[in-house]
Amino acid sequence: MTSQAKVYVAVIASFSEDGHLFPRRLRWEDGREYSIEKILDVRPAAALKAGGQGDRYTVQINGHQSYLFFERSPNISGTHLGKWFVERK
Repeated sequence: MTSQAKVYVAVIASFSEDGHLFPRRLRWEDGREYSIEKILDVRPAAALKAGGQGDRYTVQINGHQSYLFFERSPNISGTHLGKWFVERK
């Protein structure tokens, strides 16, 4: 497990009227952007390659399944709710 396996990414997300968080689009570290076609599952889970844990979103991007994690901030204040990351392959 190395910290290089964890890649924080920018995500455009939305909230439903009942407070559910849905990632819609992410930007990889090289600037490429990907639309999230489907959210297949959401559950609390450990990031086995990168370390840490969070809400693991199983998403479909370009027809491929991938994991996107939301790491909640321990000190929620203002607009800082947490950070998104993916595990480098």
